[in-house]
Amino acid sequence: MKIGVLQLNSTIGDYDANRNKLVAAYEKACANSAEFVLAPELFMCGYPPRDLLLRPDFIEANLTALTDVATKIGAVPLCVGYVDRSDARPGRTLANSAAVLINGKMVWRQDKSLLPTYDVFDEDRYFEPAKSTKPFEFKGRKLAITICEDIWNDEDFWRERLYRRDPIKDLIAQGADLILNISASPWHAGKEKTRLAMLQRVARDEKVPLVQVNLVGANDELIFDGNSVALNRKGEPIALGKSFAEDLFVVEVDGDAPTMKIPRPAPEEQLFRALSLGIRDYVHKCGFKSVVVGLSGGIDSALTAGLAVDALGADKVMGVSMPARYSSTGSLTDAELLAKNLGIRYEVLPIEPAFKAVEGQLAKVFAGTKPNEAEENVQSRLRGVTLMALSNKFGSLVLTTGNKSEVAVGYCTLYGDMCGALGVIADVFKTDIYKISRWVNRDCVVIPTDSITKPPSAELRPNQTDQDSLPEYETLDAILQLYVVEHLSKDEIIKRGFTAAVVNDVINKVTFSEYKRRQAAPGLKVSPRAFGMGRRIPIAQRFRPAR
Repeated sequence: MKIGVLQLNSTIGDYDANRNKLVAAYEKACANSAEFVLAPELFMCGYPPRDLLLRPDFIEANLTALTDVATKIGAVPLCVGYVDRSDARPGRTLANSAAVLINGKMVWRQDKSLLPTYDVFDEDRYFEPAKSTKPFEFKGRKLAITICEDIWNDEDFWRERLYRRDPIKDLIAQGADLILNISASPWHAGKEKTRLAMLQRVARDEKVPLVQVNLVGANDELIFDGNSVALNRKGEPIALGKSFAEDLFVVEVDGDAPTMKIPRPAPEEQLFRALSLGIRDYVHKCGFKSVVVGLSGGIDSALTAGLAVDALGADKVMGVSMPARYSSTGSLTDAELLAKNLGIRYEVLPIEPAFKAVEGQLAKVFAGTKPNEAEENVQSRLRGVTLMALSNKFGSLVLTTGNKSEVAVGYCTLYGDMCGALGVIADVFKTDIYKISRWVNRDCVVIPTDSITKPPSAELRPNQTDQDSLPEYETLDAILQLYVVEHLSKDEIIKRGFTAAVVNDVINKVTFSEYKRRQAAPGLKVSPRAFGMGRRIPIAQRFRPAR
């Protein structure tokens, strides 16, 4: 049987665009001799719809779009994800469903059985799980139609399973001879390897071919990588979708199709491509065309601007330098050189006159005090005001430039450098910023060498460097990885060889900065544990692990 795989990018709530894209891709798959066609999980409405699911008109529009699509479907079945109403009572009123459409009608419906509620997922908030599963019979085959998480509970792959049921085992026991999985599996670094290994184990253990279609694109913080795959009954890849791009392929799942080698791009390339896609979709799906980036001459703003150019094109990016009394000549030179290398519009808008005005305004009440973070942060906030004014005037989104290391410990200014619509590198540690930047410069210098090699500095006071306030980034990032991502305790981290005083300081900074992060722009998620929707820490709390 030839399976058509539609690896497509949907926009949440854009039913016309989603419907038209789906029908066009379906027709192309049919023209390429597909006998059964797959589209991603919840493709009709877009993923994740979150609390739009609480709106009856949103649900109705999704059902109408599905009906409209059905009228365009002929004898070749299309399986696509949508939201249906659930009649289970008591229970939730909705279901995450897969529909099989043939000759203008929905002939089969399968609801999702396993509803994830970890990390960024909260599907149990909205959906009623399927009470049972059974294969869909078509052309003498028994097709196991599953939805994303339904395939993620293999007892031979996971040491600790989250669910008691295994829908795959249930379907195989009923004679299923082909596993089909429609998915919206968000990406983080290394996720594609884990996903493939898990799918291979399922196909190999059950001794049946497996085809998964995965969503591609970005919606808010989440990035979907595609990497749809077809496996033979030995778990060997026989077809693979592109990474971070729409794709369509038709694969014969029976017989002796040649196997293929899985490409392994450098981790830095994967991160760059993921972040670029995240920018592109966030800007365009929010209805904007261009962005503005504050250029400090440092590595963070340089990489952010480079990503923006890759995502949107140089003509859609404005770089702005906003020098004050502590700005070094080298930083201004590096910012200008970066803008030249990228081919973007570059403006120099000094904030010194405004800074002097604010100093005068505050002179009376600040009299007799020593300069501290108050004066430093005024500069950062004036830069935020400047960037937001440009945003308002030209309709461009402001991209924030803070990295995960800074965001974690609060080394950022609320309403200052945190101003903006999207935290492009908010989930990327500083040490990884350096790695990605060197990858960007692999063939020629794009990011000025000095931006990479000089000691990082906010330049808010004389001779300031980041390490005046923070440990070396190699140490800081290692501790943050263990504490924030892997959830190790203070004592466990110290046992790894870190100084107790440094660990205490880092953990305290993370704890006391929660209020800042809650007010930060959404950040693109590229790690297993990001700040934002998948990390829910109360602000008003007294637990202090670093005492």
